[in-house]
Amino acid sequence: MNRIFITGGAGYVGAVLIPKLLDKGYEVTVLDLMIYGEDVLPKHENLNAVKGDIRDIELLEKLIPGHDAVIHLACISNDPSFELNPDLGKSINLDPFEPMVQISKQAGVKRFIYASSSSVYGIKDEPNVTEDMELEPLTDYSKFKAECEKILKKYESGDFTAMTVRPATVCGYSPRLRLDLTVNILTNFAVNKGFIKVFGGEQKRPNIHIQDMTDLYCLLLELPSEKIQGKVFNAGYENFKVKEIAQMVKNVVGEVDIITEPTDDNRSYHISSDLIKKEIGFEPKHSIEDAVRDLKNAFENGLIKNSFENEKYFNVKLMQNINLK
Repeated sequence: MNRIFITGGAGYVGAVLIPKLLDKGYEVTVLDLMIYGEDVLPKHENLNAVKGDIRDIELLEKLIPGHDAVIHLACISNDPSFELNPDLGKSINLDPFEPMVQISKQAGVKRFIYASSSSVYGIKDEPNVTEDMELEPLTDYSKFKAECEKILKKYESGDFTAMTVRPATVCGYSPRLRLDLTVNILTNFAVNKGFIKVFGGEQKRPNIHIQDMTDLYCLLLELPSEKIQGKVFNAGYENFKVKEIAQMVKNVVGEVDIITEPTDDNRSYHISSDLIKKEIGFEPKHSIEDAVRDLKNAFENGLIKNSFENEKYFNVKLMQNINLK
């Protein structure tokens, strides 16, 4: 595995992953719309950053050949962004997926790693949601994630290793920062407003630190094929109630008020990551409090400007303003 093709590599996770891959000596091609800016990626002789659209099948046919592995991160991410324009969401999250897998396999790509989502499970009553449980996606975003998992399964073969990761909500600092994710939202409020507003609070939210998430993708490139062929892994670990996360933020930031308000949104997620530990030995090295600390330091060092007004930190706001088609 020397040459890696990454869709959505200039996104929240990609902006942390790409420098790690370059440091490890990989040659990397990124395909991304770059709507959050091209400056989130480093300048590097082994990086080919292409501003383009995964819906452009001819572009995929041109770019993918010659790569050893594909990591597919690109998507309209999160339900609110998806609901702005469901047709757009389908055209990006579902329609190009099978052509991309076909092109990859035909081009001799050896490994295809798909970033799905733990939201594919829907709402479960079980205390630990494991990979063998029935998928009950509740929204088009999660339905298409589940559909792509099924599509990928069809193409597994001895010379084409295909696997799926179902990440929890990612948290922590990235050069392409999102401030519309639970831990990051609460930290932004705590640092810059002096209070945290919690809606409900009893809902559980699984989280994974962005450094752990990107370390996992690196590991998945390094492992022998037989370890990951056809596998589906949850990657979450830290299942805490929102009110507990708010308390962690307060522990790091200092004296802030926690204001609790009622909510109609009682969705609660709690995923087990025992399988990924057992099968490939992956365990997180970072905590939610580490993510809060990293964000707090970034705020204090002036790396995050206008954190409530700047649309680039909020997927929905930016997509509304640029009117992506």
